[in-house]
Amino acid sequence: MKIEESRKNHKGLFITFEGPDGSGKSSVINQLYRYLLKKYPNKVVRTREPGGTNNPIAEDIRNIILNKLDYKIIPITEAMLFAASRAQHIHDFIMPHLNNGEIVLCDRFVHSSLIYQGVARGLGQERVKKLNDQALEGLWPDLTFVLMVRPSVGLKRITKNNQREFNRLDREELSLHQKVYRGYKAMVKKYPKGIIVIDAEKPFDVVVKTIKRYINKKLKVYEK
Repeated sequence: MKIEESRKNHKGLFITFEGPDGSGKSSVINQLYRYLLKKYPNKVVRTREPGGTNNPIAEDIRNIILNKLDYKIIPITEAMLFAASRAQHIHDFIMPHLNNGEIVLCDRFVHSSLIYQGVARGLGQERVKKLNDQALEGLWPDLTFVLMVRPSVGLKRITKNNQREFNRLDREELSLHQKVYRGYKAMVKKYPKGIIVIDAEKPFDVVVKTIKRYINKKLKVYEK
């Protein structure tokens, strides 16, 4: 069996979470992780991009991408670094868990590259997709939640959250975050399959409850 076929036919459930900065993805994932663990003990894992493995290669790339220092990283270099980290992440962490029939919750995945590097950095989504096709080798999420929040709201949340990692991308001008927001809105209209849009400006409990409802529907298929 080819790698592409094996990655498409895994036994697990791969759920990713996307959205502009400050949308609350990490907090939502933490709540869902605890919720799902009660239903499926030892069958749920959580991870995040870039990085996401115990392999220092992926984490070292993460440190380069998100470093607070004023690195002059050009857009295509940034896109290639994300794709390289993603390839390692998939090989070392995501696929082993999916092949074991587990539920994998991932904070950002390939859609982030399509938006941040493809749209906001101006590389073009098709160019970024072709670059990531080599890393993905056929693996796409079974379900993707896009938590939408306006840039003005998201950036306020970031500045108030002392526990959140403040990185190089957070320091970008408001114009980039506006491009990201518009990019996500356009993407979900163009590629709606497997993507569920969530109004992340609603109360946190409402957001989590809404996502649980969608996941429970998907779990009926997973349980079969």
